[in-house]
Amino acid sequence: MIALNFYTLVVAIPETYVIDGGITGGGQLFAKDFSAYYVGAWRLMHSPSQIYAGKIAFAGEPVIYPVPEGYKYLPSFLLIALPFLALNYQQALIAFDLFQFALLPFTAFLLYRLIGKKSLILTFAVAVIALLLPLPLPNWGFSLSYYWQWVEGQAKVLLTFLLLLSLYFGSTKRPILSGIALAFGFFDPRFGLLALPLFVAYNRRNLIASIGTMLTTLAISNSMLLFTGTWIGFANMVFASGVATPIYYYSLIPLLTMVALNIINARELVEVFSPPTAPLALKRGP
Repeated sequence: MIALNFYTLVVAIPETYVIDGGITGGGQLFAKDFSAYYVGAWRLMHSPSQIYAGKIAFAGEPVIYPVPEGYKYLPSFLLIALPFLALNYQQALIAFDLFQFALLPFTAFLLYRLIGKKSLILTFAVAVIALLLPLPLPNWGFSLSYYWQWVEGQAKVLLTFLLLLSLYFGSTKRPILSGIALAFGFFDPRFGLLALPLFVAYNRRNLIASIGTMLTTLAISNSMLLFTGTWIGFANMVFASGVATPIYYYSLIPLLTMVALNIINARELVEVFSPPTAPLALKRGP
């Protein structure tokens, strides 16, 4: 599956150099989605209050044609994107794709550790979703979702990895690491919320430590929202372009992976969230 995905990556790389309508099509020209991360990381270093200022260019800002995309994640993701500023934009986009591709074997390992004891067939089925999500189309490799993931320099592979890593740490009774991983995987809250029930289930014996660490890490890593311009820009983004952002093909990678894990662990979720076994349930007296 990873080899087939590599073929999709090779097919997608030339398209990263092309200026066109991108995944949305239409006549308007866009820079790739990675441009939002690249410019956002630059603004984090030089003008944090302008992270969500959209496509407006500032003095000294990286020039990306035709215009960079607007940033739509929590600021914490920019801490991960910062090292890629050492490269120029195009080099950084390719490096980010290669970095995420290198995470796929580790993603496979995490899935095996999370599901393997239940069923190897189920492990294989979820691995097909997370590692390939096959939908072959002419000139787009073996996966429509992964083709656009690589073309746009999207972050959905990293997101999937962080969510799975959090669950793995929870399953191995390391609640602090589990909380840290989920906090950074929460940069796109839609999928963080989808993983939250599983996070509680895997950390049910260490719930206070895991949730406390997650909330603390989330607060610290997003402390730049304390800048007036940053939180106002964030709020404007959420209620404007944020809520209107659809589920694109690449979003199916973390979405279907988390849905599949929720289904596989349905019995455990019912036990955890059903009184009197729910971890937060009040114990009744005699």
